[in-house]
Amino acid sequence: MDLINLFNRKPYKIGIALSGGGVKGLCHAGVLKALEEVGIKPDIISGVSAGSLVGALYSDGYTPDEIAVCFEEISFRNMTKIRIPHGGFFKTDIFQDFLFKTLRAKTFEELAIPLRVVTTDLDRGRSVTFKSGQLIDPIVASCTVPVLFSPKMINGVHYVDGGVFKNFPVSTIREDCDKVIGINASPLVADEYKQSIINVAMRSYNFMFKANIMHDKELCDLLIEPVDMGNYDTFGIDKGREIFELGYRCAKQMLATKLMTKLG
Repeated sequence: MDLINLFNRKPYKIGIALSGGGVKGLCHAGVLKALEEVGIKPDIISGVSAGSLVGALYSDGYTPDEIAVCFEEISFRNMTKIRIPHGGFFKTDIFQDFLFKTLRAKTFEELAIPLRVVTTDLDRGRSVTFKSGQLIDPIVASCTVPVLFSPKMINGVHYVDGGVFKNFPVSTIREDCDKVIGINASPLVADEYKQSIINVAMRSYNFMFKANIMHDKELCDLLIEPVDMGNYDTFGIDKGREIFELGYRCAKQMLATKLMTKLG
């Protein structure tokens, strides 16, 4: 074997990076279904916020269709409890209980597919990626939108949504993979919105989160970015099935185009 190729060999052949995006992250499951149908399965997954949840479920052995069903059980009201503000308006205890009951794996090492979960260290102001040890707390932290939710404490450190610094975690696996497929559920679209506290807060955060994805988009070998995601609310779980199907159709169309280009 060529010694140069031997030393340049990367640990993983195909990596998939899943962006944040609230319920819009359900498009990730639709894309994963389309990829499976053409024989593509990841050797490693990196996820942030909703992407970390989809990534964990998929790595834990759930099929894309089963992930869609799991999301139907999630709603903003059902998964949070309002509290007197102390770091956030809502607690995430119910969401954490849901993860504990749903995920068969309780540590990263138990997952069938290696997973990296991106969070933000609120105390030191830096992006932190978890890839070993206890699984559920990092996922909760990665989904914890600042102000709306109380920060998640892990080993004495407060963590919040990884999207604050890195809402599209391609760079966390780029050097370890031959090819990286990026699925971005948060395209930069200035859509209409309702004047409510939650919608204004989420719109503000979304603009900040979306602004930090540009570099990572350039690192993808294949970027799948359903542009119609901008038509859906971050917490609009009632549209979950539509979002799943949109991701599936978009990926099918893109993969068919790539195949036709190759054949041509």
